[in-house]
Amino acid sequence: MKAKFMLNRAATLSLFLVIAGFLSAQDEPIKHKPSLTIGVSALKFTGDVGKQTDVSPMLDTRLGYYLAIEQRFGKVFGISLGGMYGKLAGTDQNKNSKLNFQSTIMQGELLLTANFDKVFKEDPAVSPFLNVGVGYMMFDPHGDLKNGANTYHYWSDGSIRNQPELAANQTTATTIKRDYTYESKLKDSVTNYTRSSLLLPLGGGLNFHIGERWVASVGVNYVMCFSDYIDNSKKGGNDSYIQGNVGIQYEFRKKKKTESDNVDFYAVDHLDADGDGIGDDKDRCLGTPKGVLVDSHGCPFDSDNDGVADYMDKEPKSKKGAKVDGYGMTIDENELAKHQLEWDSLSVERSDKFNETPSLEYLKEIENKKLNKGTSKVPDDLKSADYNGDNYISADEITKTIDSFFEGTNDFTVDKINQLIDYFFEQ
Repeated sequence: MKAKFMLNRAATLSLFLVIAGFLSAQDEPIKHKPSLTIGVSALKFTGDVGKQTDVSPMLDTRLGYYLAIEQRFGKVFGISLGGMYGKLAGTDQNKNSKLNFQSTIMQGELLLTANFDKVFKEDPAVSPFLNVGVGYMMFDPHGDLKNGANTYHYWSDGSIRNQPELAANQTTATTIKRDYTYESKLKDSVTNYTRSSLLLPLGGGLNFHIGERWVASVGVNYVMCFSDYIDNSKKGGNDSYIQGNVGIQYEFRKKKKTESDNVDFYAVDHLDADGDGIGDDKDRCLGTPKGVLVDSHGCPFDSDNDGVADYMDKEPKSKKGAKVDGYGMTIDENELAKHQLEWDSLSVERSDKFNETPSLEYLKEIENKKLNKGTSKVPDDLKSADYNGDNYISADEITKTIDSFFEGTNDFTVDKINQLIDYFFEQ
């Protein structure tokens, strides 16, 4: 039976190494930094003492605290060096046995780990892991054999008394209770055994990736001991225990670079797109042509204050208050009145004629009569109809916009097309 158990151990370990080795060989190595894990363990002894009980065996569960440093190699493999401090305990509580023990344990272990966070999906939220290795444990079993000066004597009626169960003690024996202090160091009457043991831990669990460098983990280890004296009771097979772990891990690696890490925010804050010497955040006239002199607000100089910058002004010394066109030229009042009459006549003509028989030919006829093409600004919501970007809506562009409307390739509606036609007559 013992040989078969050792064979199963070897088979399990071999399967673990084959699977982890195969997965590790499939990918190129990845550089990792060491990681530190701290956590707490629930320890349940599974040796001889504690098997014979009429109450929940989980009452013998004790806590442990562990610390480990891991170095990973590639996508899968890693080596972990760790230590744990805790307690193991067991209590037989039925008519056949009243044995109990508790032992403080200190152990160190070297584990081969297999992490699967880089195998199936990059940066998963949850990933499994496996581990197997060797360890060394020091233990020192003690028993709760008395309460103060009174030794426990277990009577057949289930009580604990300060005297053996004899007829002469029926009237003098006093009932006492266990105080669970484990005050008595346990020894074997025949063998002076070594209070240390090699270990073979084997387990796995899940990692929860909660940040770029942080991982929370839950797992279970089955730890086989190479000693049958952990509980001071030798009954054939070696002792073991189950270790349930909850921990938090931190990897000492540099933060991953993001696209924003390569952005020079100082340069962005002081960006001067038009190169006029005034930063965009303070420039009131963005897009000033190269070489044009500007004031402290980034706007081109306008010496005659007619609203047209000097570099565009064909009449740099217009009279104060004079009405000018887009080139800074003074507009003749008579010419302005003439333009107004043309506009009014076009409006009447549109109302009387275009609404009756709209056609491309008529729009082109009106277009040919216009004198100041491109001097007005096309509204933003109609700019997509200005296909050649000349700041003028032509008859051909209206036709093209209507065609695109029926093809469904623009955002124009019937109302918006009517607005475009109205603007054509008004521009």
